[in-house]
Amino acid sequence: MKLYLMIKTFLARHLTPTRIFVLSFAAAIFLGAVLLRLPYAAAQNHLRFIDALFTSTSAVCVTGLTVLNIGKDLSFFGQVVTMFLFQVGGLGIITFSIVLFALMGRGIPLKGREITQSVFMYSPRKDFNLILKRVLLYTFVIESAGALILFFRFALEFSPGWALYHAVYHAVSAFNNCGYSLFSDNLMRYQGDVAVNLTIALLIILGGIGFLVQQEVVAWLRDRKSKLSLHTKIVLITTAALVLGGTILLYLLETDNVLQGASFKTALLASFFQSVTARTAGFNTVDIGMLTNSSILILLILMFIGASPGSTGGGVKTTSFALLVLLVANRVRGNENVNIANRTIPKELVERTISIIFSAAILIGIITAVLLFFSDSSGSPQALRHEFIEYVFETFSAFGTVGLSMGATQKLNDVQKYAVILMMFIGRVGPLTMAFAWYSSRKRKLTYAEESVMVG
Repeated sequence: MKLYLMIKTFLARHLTPTRIFVLSFAAAIFLGAVLLRLPYAAAQNHLRFIDALFTSTSAVCVTGLTVLNIGKDLSFFGQVVTMFLFQVGGLGIITFSIVLFALMGRGIPLKGREITQSVFMYSPRKDFNLILKRVLLYTFVIESAGALILFFRFALEFSPGWALYHAVYHAVSAFNNCGYSLFSDNLMRYQGDVAVNLTIALLIILGGIGFLVQQEVVAWLRDRKSKLSLHTKIVLITTAALVLGGTILLYLLETDNVLQGASFKTALLASFFQSVTARTAGFNTVDIGMLTNSSILILLILMFIGASPGSTGGGVKTTSFALLVLLVANRVRGNENVNIANRTIPKELVERTISIIFSAAILIGIITAVLLFFSDSSGSPQALRHEFIEYVFETFSAFGTVGLSMGATQKLNDVQKYAVILMMFIGRVGPLTMAFAWYSSRKRKLTYAEESVMVG
């Protein structure tokens, strides 16, 4: 009894909500790796542990990078495991735990409520239970609608049973911004298919804007008197600007390259799809490795920004990017505060935004260096120059939980795979969240004498 109390006290003191959040993802990844390691999870030979761990991490962190051919290397059981993993990973393990508590008729743990609120809401809300129910309802309705449209399209190629399976798998993968596909060429065979492209793209966008934004938009559509919050306005405007800007630039840059010879409709559709999926999904309808350098740069920027807070996606988030732009714009005008729409953004939030962006950039640099240092390739530096951009792209993709690759994923050795696994994990939970989980929950506030240094 005394030992039990000691353990309980230790856990209560050290298992902060942040650590529980991080550990929940780690536990789901490990469980997924164990399931994928089972002999009947593979289509032929059972997977090596590192490959099972990589696949599980990519699924739980809704990244989409894979060292396997999901449609061929995994059995039906293995594919269903990945679908369960990216569904759970997209909504959050704690969310499903809370639902389980509710179904069992038990109260919601305080820490679980705190974690879920921080994931889906920018401020505590009294209607927490209602919002959680709507998160699950919206997920079910949107994924079902997407699966239904894809079913009618896939039914033209497959039997009804397989068409339904492919439709559900790709709809769940798209809404959770994962990018896992059962097709060997991802979605390149559907480059000019309007139904597939628009359905997948819409699912990605809806999953990437965040559940709170979804709720406010639905409420606004029902009653135009309902006002959209500043958060929702920033997310919608930034998302639209990034998608539109990316589409135009990719169309202009690739018309004489990978889209050469394609009709205007197909070229525009492919440009739009790549602009949407690069934000954090990972599906592709063109060969990413064949894009121009300018297009690769556009994709790197989109992947780094990623989706929106409270969504199934990764990256530094659209709101962070928007606040950084607003910070620069206000400073140029001589304003010390970040003002927008007759509102002032709290300085603490601006400082947090800067910390997120810079910590992400530093982390990307470290992981890219690891991939380069542990490369098995041999040859002259000039002959291996392509590896640099491939590893940079791979790292950005892993951090943004995107899943796009220039072909480097399949060539990674074990050390590089572990580095990418770490990058995917940190990209999903967030670099600052990892830092908060690492350090003690006790706050140390120390103030020393000030001294200036030269900057700029």
